[in-house]
Amino acid sequence: MTDTLRPVENAPVPVSGSPQKLKRSIGVVGGTLLTLSCVTPASTLFVVVPDLFGSLGTATALTIAIGSVLCIAVAFCYSELGTLIPSAGGEYAMVSTLAGRLAGWLVFVLSLLVVMIVPPVIAMGTADYLAPVVHLDPAMTGAGVMLLATLAGLLDLRANAWITGIFLVLEVVAAGVVAVLGFAHGERGAGSLVSMQVTGAGGHTDHVTAMMVVSGLAIALFVTQGFSTAVYLSEELENPRHTVARTVLATLAISSVVILVPVVAITMGAPDLKALTGGDLSSMVTAWSNTAVGTFVSLCVALAIINAGIVMVIQNSRVLFASARDKAWPEPVNHALAKLGRFGSPWVATLVVGVPGALLCFVNLDTLYGVTGVSVTGMYLLVAVAALLARRGAHAHTPAWRMPLWPAMPVLLIAVLGYILTQQEATYLLWTGGITAAATLYWALYLRPRRATRWLVSLPEDARA
Repeated sequence: MTDTLRPVENAPVPVSGSPQKLKRSIGVVGGTLLTLSCVTPASTLFVVVPDLFGSLGTATALTIAIGSVLCIAVAFCYSELGTLIPSAGGEYAMVSTLAGRLAGWLVFVLSLLVVMIVPPVIAMGTADYLAPVVHLDPAMTGAGVMLLATLAGLLDLRANAWITGIFLVLEVVAAGVVAVLGFAHGERGAGSLVSMQVTGAGGHTDHVTAMMVVSGLAIALFVTQGFSTAVYLSEELENPRHTVARTVLATLAISSVVILVPVVAITMGAPDLKALTGGDLSSMVTAWSNTAVGTFVSLCVALAIINAGIVMVIQNSRVLFASARDKAWPEPVNHALAKLGRFGSPWVATLVVGVPGALLCFVNLDTLYGVTGVSVTGMYLLVAVAALLARRGAHAHTPAWRMPLWPAMPVLLIAVLGYILTQQEATYLLWTGGITAAATLYWALYLRPRRATRWLVSLPEDARA
């Protein structure tokens, strides 16, 4: 007998009392606003992309474009699996149901790494963009943003959809201003986008190799990674069989444009290769315009980062809530993480996500980037494996959005992602591998011997119906 969970229609439901349920309160528009805010195009553009400029120079736009194309295949997998298995557990619920409990547990650990690391990575960029108004310590400011996001995450989801929607408009405006200024001050033609040049350690021009681009794809995948939030919110989306796929695909399309167009504009408008590789986007904006415009853009980005923190805490708390409902931990931990507050949010899970996130703001940023890139790539690979298994047995007849070009799409994705993993730095592979190994021991020593009462991945009643 395999260790794969039963089909969705017959999935076991834990019977220890009546588990509290998340409330279906948002549609496609609200879900898209929340999901776009988690992708947080402007804060990604201003916080993550500068590091790519530093290592890839003029090849940054090409790398992000390739990553966006790969993400189409990933989004197809998420759309099919997210409508087939609409659970707040996201990746782990999908993979557990289709590929077995151990595979689901490992993807849960990888997703937990991502959800714990990404918010502080983004939050630490806040101080740089508040600099025109006040000078603050990056780590302390990032921790403050995480705590503020945690407080906001305790509120009702509908209220947060409106808050994040307003912030999202501001960050899209900021990205638009950068794109217009960059194109208006173009220093080089479109050919620079494939010139593959970067400033070396000695200040001379180096050539960016194809292997450097492949290595950078792990971070490029992370740039638009937030579209998976639609899957985490599937238990709070109305009619998830239809809204999840629409939200995932719409979010990927919008976020790719909002990020890639300014990156192209910056590449073409940077005064020289050294300025581009330096990645000081605020200085470039000020040079293209004036101090007032530079300050406006910087403040919009700071708000975007706070916005991203709020949505990521919301998303991540749902993952922990679902893991507790599915009995991943000893019973006292499950009971605490599954508690819902007066606004309907899982308040203990929100605190467990937000407070450690504030502490991670004091960890080396390069390490956080590297581990996140490896974790995202590994998580996508396991989701692609689950997508290969999504049309066997009873799952073939379950109502769901179905991707085109199946099974070629997930097969190609598995091959490409596997190769990208082999090109990552050994240090980051070892960190991620060590955490995954420890998680496997927890599975072998605690979860598997208690398979009748632990790690019972299930769907809400209305989703099964």
